[in-house]
Amino acid sequence: MAKPSEVSDTTWDNEVISAEKPVLVDFWAPWCGPCRMVAPIVEELAEEYDGKVEFRKLNTDDNPRTAAKYGIRSIPTLLVFKGGEPVGQIIGFRPKGDLKKRLDEALA
Repeated sequence: MAKPSEVSDTTWDNEVISAEKPVLVDFWAPWCGPCRMVAPIVEELAEEYDGKVEFRKLNTDDNPRTAAKYGIRSIPTLLVFKGGEPVGQIIGFRPKGDLKKRLDEALA
């Protein structure tokens, strides 16, 4: 079963920048209500895109360096990386259809 795995400031380059497949990163924090709403949708997408896209979660409270590097000011923010570069961004809670559309655009 594909589930998003945690990534940190220290594992970022290895898990996201150097990844062979595209990576969707969910920037979140435990106190964030909309983050908790988007989490199950991200988990469903991880299942649907298993083998095509890697899914990671980054706790912005515990990993401020990476969040600052990408200018994450509001959460949840989902960034799609391809070849180590951000190619898509979704800020705030969005329905699953919107997330799929953005993900497909980023992968095209």
